[in-house]
Amino acid sequence: MKAVSAREAKHHFGQLIDEARAEPVVVEKHGRPVVVVLAVEEYQRLTGRTVEPSGKKREDER
Repeated sequence: MKAVSAREAKHHFGQLIDEARAEPVVVEKHGRPVVVVLAVEEYQRLTGRTVEPSGKKREDER
C-alpha cells in the first residue's frame, strides 16, 4: 500500500484521489499513519453502507 506525507497529500490532492481510486493510500503525519484514503466503492464494499451525493452544487454549476 502506498504511503504519502500529509504535506504531500495536501499539495497533490488531485493525484491522491486518482491513486486512491486504484488502491488505498496511507497518509502519514510525522512519519505515523493517520488515515487511509480509499475509493467509495471499496468503502461501500467494506462497510455495507451506501454513500450518496451531498446534493450540494458547486459554485460554478449554479
